[in-house]
Amino acid sequence: MAKQSGTTKAKETSKSTKTAFSKGDMAVYPAHGVGCIESIESQEINGDTMNFYMMKIVENGMTIMIPTSNVESVGLREVIPETEVPQVYEVMQKKAQACDNQTWNRRYREYMDKIKTGSIYDVAEVFRDLFQLKLEKDLSFGERKLLDTAQNLLVQELSMAKDVDEAHMIKEIENLFN
Repeated sequence: MAKQSGTTKAKETSKSTKTAFSKGDMAVYPAHGVGCIESIESQEINGDTMNFYMMKIVENGMTIMIPTSNVESVGLREVIPETEVPQVYEVMQKKAQACDNQTWNRRYREYMDKIKTGSIYDVAEVFRDLFQLKLEKDLSFGERKLLDTAQNLLVQELSMAKDVDEAHMIKEIENLFN
């Protein structure tokens, strides 16, 4: 059997979403990061009763209401298992894609689209590309913010997957680039 590229296989793996969560489950909401399903509530909207996951984002305490029927369309998914962490590291260690002829705002849009997919592998690509670009030249303000966002999203999920604190995970990620 031929080996698939890391990102293709990885993206397929990360797209598998759990469609039913329970109170207390940890999950990942695209572009916001890891959160805890604090409750499942019913609300009446336009005469219809709808069920919502009430998810509290770990990093900033923001609460997001997610219709239980829209889990797949919004990209809500489980935190990756620890066994997938090496695949994420592989993505980060690959050479960045050349983007010399693109303007910073075109790169910014492409990177933002990747972050919004909710795939940790796409986020890892954004982090890798921007981290490597930063070594070559100064990043624009928007690119610096995206680099920080990608790093925060990676650190949150990988530390949860490996059951280590975030400071340890930051050092582990830094070591990948040394």
